Amino acid sequence: MDIRQLKYFIAVANTRNFTRASEQLHIAQPPLSRQIQLLEQELGVQLLLRNSRPLRLTEAGRVFYEQALQITNRLDQLKSTTQQIGLNQRQTLSIGFVASTLYGGLPALVRKLRQHYPDLDIQLVELTSMQQIAALKSGRIDIGFGRIRSNDAAVTRIVLREERLVLALPPSSPLAAEACQLSLKAVHGQKLIVYPKEPRPSFADHILSLLRDQSIRPSEIHEVREIQTALGLVAAESGLCLIPASARLRSDLHYRLIEDQRATSPIILTHRINDNAWFIDAIKRLATDVYAEHPSWLGTEPPLTGAIQLDA
Repeated sequence: MDIRQLKYFIAVANTRNFTRASEQLHIAQPPLSRQIQLLEQELGVQLLLRNSRPLRLTEAGRVFYEQALQITNRLDQLKSTTQQIGLNQRQTLSIGFVASTLYGGLPALVRKLRQHYPDLDIQLVELTSMQQIAALKSGRIDIGFGRIRSNDAAVTRIVLREERLVLALPPSSPLAAEACQLSLKAVHGQKLIVYPKEPRPSFADHILSLLRDQSIRPSEIHEVREIQTALGLVAAESGLCLIPASARLRSDLHYRLIEDQRATSPIILTHRINDNAWFIDAIKRLATDVYAEHPSWLGTEPPLTGAIQLDA
């Protein structure tokens, strides 16, 4: 088994077609097919179901694909890092993030990274939580900050914090007059705005799942593309919206903290499994520092969790 065979297999797995893979690799199809056969013979297992259209991976093939991606990506990183050091260039760190993390700890964390590691070139890429998984596996980003738990075996996820949810209300709502925390049941029978509309699964599914767990049924559910639209509709008295505590963007709305301890939205750091890059521990340490400062955007309540947790 060699790196060339791994790259050949990845191309076939990505395209699910030998002809397209051979065109992509700029080689003839017969040698490509032969290399995949030799790979299967060496492993003693079938990796592809060739009688299906398009081609499908066997379960062994799926696992092999995930591991092959990690190996080739690590080799690419090794080459890039070595060249950067040899040429005295700045190292690049690509960070994927969901938009709502910009209203919380991500800006403070990036500032600390730049202060502690001035030679690090940090690139920020806005991606949904699910898009971050694919970007990690392809090597497009090095780490991700999202809010949706994934079960991808190729990715490690670490819960940095469980952030409390608040209910965004127009001033005219009777619930806005309440000074205390609200139960999640306050949403029952109300018009609810959720975001993002797509792609799914998303934060909208997280909110709807929390409501279903307690048999809470809004009178109407309106799906919109982004949080700014959702809060604008709340201001227009078109409904209510559950958001992370750090995302209280508009001063013309009222916000009430949800008292239910399970009504939270996680901030999740993700990276490739078995990735031991130095910046992962540095980011976890700096994230702990950010939350320990208890900034105003966290709300008035003390932290629910005092330390970073590995989310199994």
